Amino acid sequence: MTQPPGAPADPKDSNLVRAARGLPTTHTPVWFMRQAGRSLPEYRQVRADVPMLQACRTPELVCEITLQPVRRHKVDAAIFFSDIVVPLAAAGVEVDIKPGVGPVVASPVRTKADVDALPELDADDITDIAESVRLITAELGGTPLIGFAGAPFTLASYLVEGGPSRNHEHTKALMYGEPDVWNALCAKLARISGTFLRTQAEAGASAVQLFDSWVGALSLRDYQRFVQPHSAAALAAVDGLDVPRIHFGVGTGELLVAMGEAGADVVGVDFRVPLDEAARRVGASFSLQGNLDPALLFAPWEPLAQQVEEILTAGRAARGHIFNLGHGVLPDTDPGVLTAVVELVHEKSNRQG
Repeated sequence: MTQPPGAPADPKDSNLVRAARGLPTTHTPVWFMRQAGRSLPEYRQVRADVPMLQACRTPELVCEITLQPVRRHKVDAAIFFSDIVVPLAAAGVEVDIKPGVGPVVASPVRTKADVDALPELDADDITDIAESVRLITAELGGTPLIGFAGAPFTLASYLVEGGPSRNHEHTKALMYGEPDVWNALCAKLARISGTFLRTQAEAGASAVQLFDSWVGALSLRDYQRFVQPHSAAALAAVDGLDVPRIHFGVGTGELLVAMGEAGADVVGVDFRVPLDEAARRVGASFSLQGNLDPALLFAPWEPLAQQVEEILTAGRAARGHIFNLGHGVLPDTDPGVLTAVVELVHEKSNRQG
């Protein structure tokens, strides 16, 4: 496979891993959330008539989909192709991913008995995930693979609400009304997420990302009280494996420091907070990832390129910077634009010349 510029033989010494640790890089590394699929015609071809959960549990297909954007865009990292509810399904939770809706849970979890009935996830339940990682890393060479898992709060929200929610009313009612039940639920989910992350890291992933889609619905006080300890437990699952940890959420400008303090090396920043301001907030202890607005990929090239360069400039204020979107690739994005953004990031951040 063709490597991105400057890719070393060892992914542990890649620009992605070095930026995550705040070490010098030959250029700013770039990858995109939801790069594995969605906008790529080759993805739609291999996913035709294959349900999402089945695709995520088929090692050869996971490998192919994970590698597609690396081949096409020459990004500096692959992200493991999965879904936020795959660990729940693997543990035995009855959940489905409905096109146009998202994850839907057959029986919402709202009582102590419901929490007690939730199964745990054992590494033996996800041997296919480990096999997928081994297949991918054998193909990637010096390009690092980022492992992926959903964070306890977002998983809890799906379970409590029964599916995606705009207001999270049942989630917050449980959180405040029965904090012991809430904490028991999130502790179990932290173990599930942690097992999923550790399995990927042990199989060869060079970094991991804990993704908290809905946590921006909380205040800082609520995050620190009800969520941060559980996210910390999930991230701690990869202790001792020498993999940097990325922690990302949406709408989390007020939570950036606390999310870093949960045990991250890199704090993901969505498109609402400029990177230099995010760097001021989090200080020198964390690298940053982000934060191009995915919608700007539909703009004319000149203003898009200007925005990319402004983000690169703002990112210099951080201990280390990984260029990314401020959320995921939108399905109708032109893949050629993504490739052009990668080339521009590499060109403008080149520190070898």
